[in-house]
Amino acid sequence: MNFTEFGFDARLMDGIDASNYQQATPIQEKVIPHILAGKDVLAFAQTGTGKTAAFLLPIINQLLVKGSHPGSINAMVIVPTRELAIQISQHLEGLSYFTNVSSIAVYGGGDGNNFVQEKKAVSSGADIVVCTPGKMMAHIKMGYVKLQHLQYLILDEADRMLDMGFYDDIMFIIKHLPQKRQNLLFSATMPHNIKKMAQSILHHPVEVSISMSKPPEKIVQKAFMVYDAQKIAAVLHILRDYKYKFVLIFCSSKQSVKQLTRELKRNKISAGEIHSDLEQQQREEVLGQFRSGRLPVLVATDILSRGIDIDSIELVINFDVPHDGEDYVHRIGRTARAEADGTAITLINPKEQRKFTAIEKLLNKSIDKQKLPESLGEQPEYNPYTKPKPSGKRNFFKR
Repeated sequence: MNFTEFGFDARLMDGIDASNYQQATPIQEKVIPHILAGKDVLAFAQTGTGKTAAFLLPIINQLLVKGSHPGSINAMVIVPTRELAIQISQHLEGLSYFTNVSSIAVYGGGDGNNFVQEKKAVSSGADIVVCTPGKMMAHIKMGYVKLQHLQYLILDEADRMLDMGFYDDIMFIIKHLPQKRQNLLFSATMPHNIKKMAQSILHHPVEVSISMSKPPEKIVQKAFMVYDAQKIAAVLHILRDYKYKFVLIFCSSKQSVKQLTRELKRNKISAGEIHSDLEQQQREEVLGQFRSGRLPVLVATDILSRGIDIDSIELVINFDVPHDGEDYVHRIGRTARAEADGTAITLINPKEQRKFTAIEKLLNKSIDKQKLPESLGEQPEYNPYTKPKPSGKRNFFKR
C-alpha cells in the first residue's frame, strides 16, 4: 500500500517523500486508518516493524487537518528511555519538516539548558511532546505543564515501561490529562499487566497484532563498514570480485539511485534504475530488461522491495541501511527465491550502526561484518553502542 492512499495532507506527504518512504509496512497499513478514524488502538508489534511512523503520521495529519490548541500540549508520546525519546523526536522532525507542527523531546540526563528549553515548551505549549515518564511527571509536579487541551496520548513500548517500573508514573500523568482524548498503546508483547493497563486507559480499542517476518535461512547475510565516500567503490568491488549475474541494489533515496547508476555505467557496468521520477511505462521497460538478463544490475528505491518477483536474483545489496527491520526483510527477500540460494550485503556507515544493530536484534541474528580491501582505505570501526547525540534542532517555536 502506497502512502498516497491514506489521504494525508499535502504538507505531510512532502515530509514522507523527503524521508524516502514509499510503501507502508503491515503495521502501518492496519493501524493508520483506525487512528485517522479517531479510534483507540491496542497494537502488538516489535521494534523494527515501522510502528513509530504508524502513530506519528496520522497524529501529524490530524493536527494539520483538525487543528491544534496554541498554548497547550496537543499530543504526548511516552517512551521508556532517553535514547528512544531522541530517536522518535528526530523521526518526527523529519516527517513534519514541511508543516507548522511543533515538537520537543523531554527526557532526563540533560544539562540545565535542556531543562530550561523543556520547561518553556511544556509551559507555553507544543503540538507533540515525546517524553520519558519520570521526567514528564517531574514537570507536571512543578505545576506549569499545559495539558488542558491534550487530544492524543501514545504509549510506546508499554511492556518495557512496565518492566522498568513506570506504571505509577504513567498513571500519575494520565490522571492529569483530559478525559476526552484518543489513546494509542503499542507493545511488543501481550502480558496480563499490559491487558490490565489497556482496560483502564483505552475505550473500546481496535486490537492489531503484527508478527515480524523473518528472511529465509538460506540467504547468506553479510555487511561492510564504510564511510559514505567509500560506498560506490565498495559496490564496484563487490560486483567485480563476486561476479553475480543478477544483482538488485536498494538505495533509500532516488538521488542515490541516480548517482550510483551513473557511476556504474561510467565504470562499464550495465545497470538500470527504477525510482518514482520514472513513468510507469519506463519502469516496466527497465524491469523487463532486467528480467531478460539484458541488464545484469538493477538499482532501485524501496518502490521495488515489495513489488518484484524474479527468481533469478543472486545478490541484493543494501547501499544504505533500511528504515526498519520490516524493510530489511523485504529487501533481502528478493533473493534466494524458489529453490535458489542468495546473498545479501549491507553497507553501513557510522551513523547507521545503531539502526543496523536494532535490525540484528529483531532478527535474533548477528550478521557477519567483513573487511574491504585495503586499497579502498581505512574502514570505520563497528561500535553501535556509542551514545547518540540529541538533535540540535528544537522546533517548538515553529508555528
